[in-house]
Amino acid sequence: MSYLQIELIILKVVILAGGLGTRLIEETRDKPKPMVLIGNKPMLWHIMKIYSTYGINDFIICLGYKGDVIKQFFDNIKSNKEQIKRTAIPDKWKITLVDTGLNTMTGGRLRKVKKYLENDTFCFTYGDTLNNVNIDNLIDFHRKKNAVATVTACIPPEKYGILKIKKDKVIDFKEKPNSKKDWVNGGFFVLEPEIFDLIENNTTIWEQEPMKKLSKSGRFYAYRHSGFYQPMDTLREKNYLNKLWRSGKAPWKIW
Repeated sequence: MSYLQIELIILKVVILAGGLGTRLIEETRDKPKPMVLIGNKPMLWHIMKIYSTYGINDFIICLGYKGDVIKQFFDNIKSNKEQIKRTAIPDKWKITLVDTGLNTMTGGRLRKVKKYLENDTFCFTYGDTLNNVNIDNLIDFHRKKNAVATVTACIPPEKYGILKIKKDKVIDFKEKPNSKKDWVNGGFFVLEPEIFDLIENNTTIWEQEPMKKLSKSGRFYAYRHSGFYQPMDTLREKNYLNKLWRSGKAPWKIW
């Protein structure tokens, strides 16, 4: 599948960037976690570059905690040509910043940007996770399965929400159980508009009732990605990602 075909199929990606980041307080006292630097670029920039490499350049960013920091970052880029050059923000990027509230849960944040999605298939991910999944193949898989939702299932570096998978279908989901021996929710979803029927209000946590209900629907699939996957929840993980970036061999750098 070509990049042009991908652009015609999926136009937008929603990125969660509003959480408190309490486990990375050393960095998040004065900035949201997606603005923590990996190299000299925010984590958010790295995620956007991954999608952009696959021809997806329309970003809807869900703001919350210290959302003004993200607004200032992009405002500075717009008003300062040197800043554009230094941060390498492509002109083709369309960026919509939406204040989704300080205490809104993950499902609630997604619900608040529904009107920007024009009832189309879209991508959805977290603003604190990197991997090197092939987005072309992920979207192709989603379409061929006629899925309502597809999650990128990854091998965990630590304990995360466990996906029970049978013949590529997600048939159960448990948030942070004790087992380390299974596939986990690695973010990088492809979603259909029907998922909004599962999100009740601002307090809905996407990883709980919506994903559990989807797992019983028969149309929730897992795209298995055994390559690089690394969330950034702690200072140790942030330092690890920076070490990979400085090595010149960061696995997620596909551009």
